[in-house]
Amino acid sequence: MRVRVLGSAAGGGAPQWNCACPVCRDARRDGRDRTQDTVAVTGDGTAWYLLNAGPDIRTQVLRTPELAPGPGLRETPVRGVLLTTAELDHTLGLLSLREAVRISVYATATVTHALSTAFPLRPMLGAYTDLDWQDLTAGLVLDGGLLVHRLTVGTKRPRYAGDTPGEDWVSALRLTDTRSGSSFVYATCLPAWTPAFGTFVTGADEVLLDGTFTTDDELTRTTGRPGSAQAMGHLPMAASHPMTTGYPGTRFRYGHLNNTNPSLGADIAADGLELLTDH
Repeated sequence: MRVRVLGSAAGGGAPQWNCACPVCRDARRDGRDRTQDTVAVTGDGTAWYLLNAGPDIRTQVLRTPELAPGPGLRETPVRGVLLTTAELDHTLGLLSLREAVRISVYATATVTHALSTAFPLRPMLGAYTDLDWQDLTAGLVLDGGLLVHRLTVGTKRPRYAGDTPGEDWVSALRLTDTRSGSSFVYATCLPAWTPAFGTFVTGADEVLLDGTFTTDDELTRTTGRPGSAQAMGHLPMAASHPMTTGYPGTRFRYGHLNNTNPSLGADIAADGLELLTDH
């Protein structure tokens, strides 16, 4: 299995186009661009799957050699997209994939319904390409020998969804290479570390956690805007980091950093980082 972080920022990226906060100013000065959260995974190095498709997907694919098209004229190693939320910063990139001959999209029934009605991305995309929209169910087996398990971790609706029904709004994914046994957990939108989530990550080789905020009051401290991290559906790093010590065989890193989060270090994912390199 190979896992490549294509984008490591929360919505808006860093630097954000309209922001002059310290993190964005430093990012502009130092050329440290973080694009919006998307990850690519493969079991065999040939068939690649995207975990979410953020607005920066075109840039991310173009700068990732493994995702280059060929040898056929419109042949691409990108076989599909697995959506963990219905948020705009995780789904708008699907529109940038409309030139594909065929797109396979995996999502919960809740997310699919929202993207068919409240924000009709599914019918819009279907006017441009052949859509294969499938339920993101436990035990899903993908090309290249990837076994997918899903856990509902949150029920927070996107703002546009209003009173759209459903419960499975936010998912964590665990992907396992059926040949090597290596496994990776993707949970960049995690509102709480529940016992179920603790069981879900047990035995994983790598986990990419929610790094949106460092503390629960970060947004208010840095911008003056009201709202806590957990009220926005994000467990702060200060709360999740102590939990990771109970899994000595697992490597935890943080992605989906908001532009208010100045964190750096070995446990902070950056664009282009490879987390697993089984071949």
